Amino acid sequence: MWITLKICLYLFFNCISAASVLSSGICQLQGNFKLNGMFQDGDLILGGLFEVHFLTVFPELSFRMEPEPPYCEQFDMASFQQAQTMVFAIDEINKNPNLLPNITLGYHLYDNCVMLGMAFRAALSLFSGTEESLSNLNCTGSPPVIGIVGDSNSTPSIAISSVLGLFRVPIVSHYATCSCLSDRKKYPSFFRTIPSDAFQVRAMVQILRHFGWTWVGLVYSDDDYGIYAAQLFQQEMQLFGHCVAFSEILPHDNNHRDIQRITGVIQASTARVVVVFSTSSFLIPLMEEVVLQNMTGRQWIASEAWSTSPVYHTPRFLPFLGGTLGIAIRRGEIEGLHDFLLRLRPSNDPRNSIVRIFWENMFRCSFGNEGSVIDGEQVKKVCTGQEDLSTTNTPYTDVSGLRAAYNVYKAVYALAHGLHDLMQCEEGRGPFSGNSCADIINLKPWQLVHYLQKVNFTTGFGDHVSFDKNGDALAIYDVLNWQPSSDGSITIHKIGVVNEGAATGMVLTLDEEAIYWNFEAKKPPRSVCSESCSPGTRRATRKGLPVCCFDCLPCGDGEISNTTDAIECTACPEDFWSNPDKDQCVPKEEEFLSYEETLGISLTTVSLLGTCFCALVMVIFALHRNTPIVRANNSELSFLLLLSLKLCFLCVLLFIGQPQLWTCQLRHAVFGISFVLCVSSILVKTMVVIAVFKSSRPEGKGAMKWFGAVQQRCTVLVLTALQVVICAVWLSTASPTPHKNNQYIRSKIVYECAIGSVAGFSMLLGYIGLLAAVSFLLAFLARNLPDNFNEAKFITFSMLIFCAVWIAFVPAYVSSPGKYSVAVEIFAILASSFGLLVSIFAPKCYIILLHPERNTKKAMMGRETQKK
Repeated sequence: MWITLKICLYLFFNCISAASVLSSGICQLQGNFKLNGMFQDGDLILGGLFEVHFLTVFPELSFRMEPEPPYCEQFDMASFQQAQTMVFAIDEINKNPNLLPNITLGYHLYDNCVMLGMAFRAALSLFSGTEESLSNLNCTGSPPVIGIVGDSNSTPSIAISSVLGLFRVPIVSHYATCSCLSDRKKYPSFFRTIPSDAFQVRAMVQILRHFGWTWVGLVYSDDDYGIYAAQLFQQEMQLFGHCVAFSEILPHDNNHRDIQRITGVIQASTARVVVVFSTSSFLIPLMEEVVLQNMTGRQWIASEAWSTSPVYHTPRFLPFLGGTLGIAIRRGEIEGLHDFLLRLRPSNDPRNSIVRIFWENMFRCSFGNEGSVIDGEQVKKVCTGQEDLSTTNTPYTDVSGLRAAYNVYKAVYALAHGLHDLMQCEEGRGPFSGNSCADIINLKPWQLVHYLQKVNFTTGFGDHVSFDKNGDALAIYDVLNWQPSSDGSITIHKIGVVNEGAATGMVLTLDEEAIYWNFEAKKPPRSVCSESCSPGTRRATRKGLPVCCFDCLPCGDGEISNTTDAIECTACPEDFWSNPDKDQCVPKEEEFLSYEETLGISLTTVSLLGTCFCALVMVIFALHRNTPIVRANNSELSFLLLLSLKLCFLCVLLFIGQPQLWTCQLRHAVFGISFVLCVSSILVKTMVVIAVFKSSRPEGKGAMKWFGAVQQRCTVLVLTALQVVICAVWLSTASPTPHKNNQYIRSKIVYECAIGSVAGFSMLLGYIGLLAAVSFLLAFLARNLPDNFNEAKFITFSMLIFCAVWIAFVPAYVSSPGKYSVAVEIFAILASSFGLLVSIFAPKCYIILLHPERNTKKAMMGRETQKK
């Protein structure tokens, strides 16, 4: 309750104080920040925020009195050079009659001490002004500053832009890279002459991809710069299928245990490349621990925030940080800057405290209240301004690597060109309401933002300066390499450029011969979780591990991968198959029974031999046609049977070779008709033998009148005609056609003849089987006839062979793959044909050729009489 009462009383008295101020018509400053700064008056004032000191010190708090304001320590010469670059640029613009004529620019520069609180105080001082009182309550006229150059860090820039963006105060940063600042809704008046981290991250990933480093460690600082950069980096790595082996954050308080833990993680990891997004101040404790732990064998990748930092360029860090690759903002040249820096003198203006601090830190000069030199322990003449700074060699006077300073220079000129374009506006053609132009006397910051967005100019160094819709500058980086110098320290060498164009995207150019590698092999290290999968294999991610840790599995049959690290294998087109290396699809091997292969040659030879044997038997029978054995076996049917067997042997040739439409149509038709002709001849022959025997008996003397020559011919013709009709119907309704079969063997194309109609093919074979079965049955019933006329014995044996072959053919044909099914069919044709030829004609040829004495009517009749 007492605390609540005290707060109420405090607010009451403050309200009374504010009311009295308003009634007096005067705004009074409630307090002053203790800030180091540099000042110069002008018609329009530009503000600046720079890291002139490294460290902010807060005095001890006492609750008995008002706390002392914080103060800054550890003067930074390089950052002071950046502040002086802004002074130089303003001085150069004021002397340029073609840029902002009749307008003199002034400046108010403050030291932010690398501290958010100090930077925010400085920004508020720039925007609100430092006058003790303000009687103009209408806020007319230009604000204290019309634009601000800075801050150099992302975190202060976010805070400052969030507040000043509400008033559309243009802020042009020369070193804040956080990609979050590209959000135009949150930061509508923020611009920068340095590319954002999004471009930096892409550039660094380009380097990693160039050297094949897919397994990298990540270390980043615990601030907006490090956190946002790390997030973008991990997203970009995932986009290209790369992996972050570990991700460690550098703490604010530089806790020794945390630093030791981070170095332990780096040492234990298999990643040989470590990417670091951090400022130098964050990174110093980690690098000190790296030296203490003697951690070598790591390739460090430096972000632009520390890639040019001289803190690590001592011989002590060379064994550990030598060979570091870094991204740096583009180096530029500013003509006349070096001479301007050397002409710096102790200021007589007591407000320019930064200049006095510079001299006190540089030469230990002490100054009185009026700027007079009290003493100079080092060089009295320099302190008194009798000599310039050309005898000194410090980061302040070194202009060989102007990077951040060059961005400051471009930022000042961007604001100047925006103001110049604003002044060129013609009344009635302006961009604001009613086509009005901005009033230079009552200039509003948001009016300058409009023109700043459209700035487009080229520096004296030849660099184009403009801003995209997000306020970002053109992305271009130098690629740096830390190399040993002659004195054992580290020097920075430019070994490449990364440039992003609208059409070409991110382009990396490297001079690999100029790179120093801090490894025994003097070559870039390998940093992968798993070695790349060669073409012909695919990646299989290991369970529970990142995608960069994988096994390489060979592609399956019929699949290929023709790229490195393929995720999936690609199936070959239908008529193609994978080669043995599984990296290319080649046309499938075409398989059919050809005349060139051994099997085809063998079957063709057997077929021709069978044809020749038939012809030979025909010749023998023709020469001995008048002999009793030929005449007794019905010579006309014998010749017809030999002709049909010859056709059976020759039809085999239609089954060999690549299937064509005409061969597919003819092979089964010729085969079916030939075998029906053959079997029907045998059937008629069997019937004739039975009729002859019966006619020799008294009870069957009239049997032969039904089996005369005409009847025999008609019977054969009719039986064969039925097969011709079956073939004609089959071919006309569902004709066999050539077919590429991929089912038997997936790696080959099997050329075969598709039968078209199973019913037609079945009827063809069934009809042959029916005739064969009838012939076998009749011959079997006539097996007991006398030997002299027992042709039925030979027919029975031949038909037994014929039926056995074709019964065995069906399962063999069905189970045989590809061309072997055709070979089985050919074998069945040849086997059955040879069976008929040998069984029926071999005994007769044996008697005709070897025992002609038995080829007489008397011999044949004698045997019959003897038996009776």
